[in-house]
Amino acid sequence: MPVGERRDTDVPHEDVTPGPQRPPAAELFDALGPAYEKAFAHAPAHTTALEWLIEQLPPAARTLDVGSGTGRPAAAALVEAGHSVLGIDVSPVMVDLATRQVPAAEFRCADIRDFPLDADAFDGVCVFFSLLQMTRAEQSALLRRLARSLKPGGHLVLATVPADVENVEVTFMGHPVRATSFSEQDLTALLETAGLTVLSRHATTFTPDHPDATTEPHLYL
Repeated sequence: MPVGERRDTDVPHEDVTPGPQRPPAAELFDALGPAYEKAFAHAPAHTTALEWLIEQLPPAARTLDVGSGTGRPAAAALVEAGHSVLGIDVSPVMVDLATRQVPAAEFRCADIRDFPLDADAFDGVCVFFSLLQMTRAEQSALLRRLARSLKPGGHLVLATVPADVENVEVTFMGHPVRATSFSEQDLTALLETAGLTVLSRHATTFTPDHPDATTEPHLYL
């Protein structure tokens, strides 16, 4: 249930060069559709991280769900707790599913790398496994922008597959993808540089409910 809390410091804004018109992540998650939700529906650490975030939020908080997928579990849990949610996903299939499954939230089909984010806009931000198909430079720049978008004292939860890898080919739920990530130590340093204080961390493993899935290391910060 690890999370970050924004320090009330000035975090510089850095724009990111927009990605290609059809990013690989859009193609992957268009293809996965509802199978992705089913595969990750019973991840205990994911549920715990969401519960932690909800406990920290003020009433009627404004929240951002980066890579919102089908809207479940993150957006659905936040809405149920009385918060407003803006979900951003690059996959139109996912955005359509989320809009139908969590009608009380707002979802937009956009690339978060070039989506405008106002400073001090959100009480909470979720980033669940949505960075892995970005370059390291894009991940770093986005985390700085997300930290800046948090209100002072706001909270961010981030989940990823921790690994010191860059643009390696892996198979995810039967689909070949290129993945980039950071070691736990480097990711922690990256978050702190972005202006966040890492309050807790949780490392675990999880096997998605899918015939082509393999056991994955997961890190929640």
